[in-house]
Amino acid sequence: MRGRWRRWVGLIGLALGGWRVEGNLPNLRKFVLIVAPHTSNWDFVVGFLAYLGLRLHSSWFVKHTALRWPWAALGRHFGAVAIDRAHAGNVVGASVTAMNAAERMVITLAPEGTRKKVSQWKHGYYRIAVEAGVPIVTVALDYSRRRIVFGEPMMPSGDHALDWPLLRAAFDARMAFHPEQF
Repeated sequence: MRGRWRRWVGLIGLALGGWRVEGNLPNLRKFVLIVAPHTSNWDFVVGFLAYLGLRLHSSWFVKHTALRWPWAALGRHFGAVAIDRAHAGNVVGASVTAMNAAERMVITLAPEGTRKKVSQWKHGYYRIAVEAGVPIVTVALDYSRRRIVFGEPMMPSGDHALDWPLLRAAFDARMAFHPEQF
């Protein structure tokens, strides 16, 4: 991503908050990035600072109501894709088509789909990765130790039940801003 100011804003913001990055952003042309635990609005702030500091260029899904004026143009500039969950249509199919057409593309998702406690995560991230033939990279926001932890890329097998425990192992409730919501 262009713009040195973005990198410095991100790095300074993370440093002021006491955050550090562990692991590496993979040097891959295409992948799906899943970020969890997602229990607070602060997750966006920390994630966005990392996005800037790491010079990541990514498309990320957000509830359509979050991209109202005056934030809509700014959000789209930084990769936001508004999703109206009541009329979501074929988000997975459109994402796969876009990823297949692009030379480079990262899609970032919070698979919980909400900041509230959920009994199971949405599987769209997994379907996108399988159908596009790209790996999944986990990113844990660890508030307990102020770490942003990148996992190793994992190529999905196509069997969610088989891959789920491996993906879920990257995240722990103690990491969350609100552990009781994870």
